[in-house]
Amino acid sequence: GCGEATCMKLRLTYPHEHVNEPILSLAVREVGLLLNILEATVNSEKGEITVSVEASEERLNTLVDFLQRRGVQVERLTQVLQVDKQKCTSCGACVSPCPVEAIRFQPDWSVEFIEERCIGCGICIVACPVRAVKLL
Repeated sequence: GCGEATCMKLRLTYPHEHVNEPILSLAVREVGLLLNILEATVNSEKGEITVSVEASEERLNTLVDFLQRRGVQVERLTQVLQVDKQKCTSCGACVSPCPVEAIRFQPDWSVEFIEERCIGCGICIVACPVRAVKLL
């Protein structure tokens, strides 16, 4: 658990002119918070990185301000997906395509969704044949 701190996932989008700058490293050094990179896609047009960070709201705001001043778009990811248990048949079509293993089978073969790992990519939404998963 996080105790007094807030566990937050952030989606950071860098415009192409900042892709080659070590902005994330500078943020870690300057703000003093450790970031866990959950997913990253970087190309010549833009960089998009999803990170998790554990911090007080005040320190989280300091990090967000630091990044935004350097041209990074910051989106806070709260609960990302919702699974309709009435529709879900536990077919498992969403399990293997998940890039971060946020969905798995439980011993009774029901599907378990692990919110902390989810990066909101939406692959499971497309994979679900009964449309039991939706983005919030």
